[in-house]
Amino acid sequence: MTTSALILIGIDLTAALVLSLGLYYRRHHRRDLVVAFLGVNVGVMAVAAVLGTAEVAMGLGLGLFGVLSIIRLRSSEITQREVAYYFAALAIGLLTGLPQTDPWPVAALVALILVVLWGADHPAFLARSRHQVVRLDRAVADEGELRAELEERLGGTVTSTTVQELDLVNDTTLVDVRYRVPRAGARPASVAAAGPAGSPALEGARR
Repeated sequence: MTTSALILIGIDLTAALVLSLGLYYRRHHRRDLVVAFLGVNVGVMAVAAVLGTAEVAMGLGLGLFGVLSIIRLRSSEITQREVAYYFAALAIGLLTGLPQTDPWPVAALVALILVVLWGADHPAFLARSRHQVVRLDRAVADEGELRAELEERLGGTVTSTTVQELDLVNDTTLVDVRYRVPRAGARPASVAAAGPAGSPALEGARR
């Protein structure tokens, strides 16, 4: 592998980290998509690096990558983390199946895919981030009141909310919420200020 290729790999990894952590996560706070972005990026980069030197038709690589969309559309819905693992498995199979005179660059790229997925999906990576879809048993139109209600009930600091359904007839609110749980032994300010007073129940399903 040439020096130029190594430099380009370094640029790709840096750009992927800036895109997923510096831009996307800071704005949208969804951890599972960070895993997917990093896994797919490294998988595509590794396969492209090998296809650029392999004596095979580019149509082969493009056709095999189409398997990912078939898996997504034809089977039961899978999570974003599972998409990353599927894509990594596909990329590793393609990398090791192509005819190569020197196996060591391929082995290094396969190891890079495994290391990136191990780190991106490690339990300690962005461990305080949570994502839930919550249904409140009352209609809340005010954003500030909605954030306070969610922070009290979820016990964390809300970073982003998207109201999916505001039902004024049945008096319910369905909201997509991203939040951070406090560190061990700490409580968010909104929970401490709220005290033991009750509030409407909610139903949430963690993604």
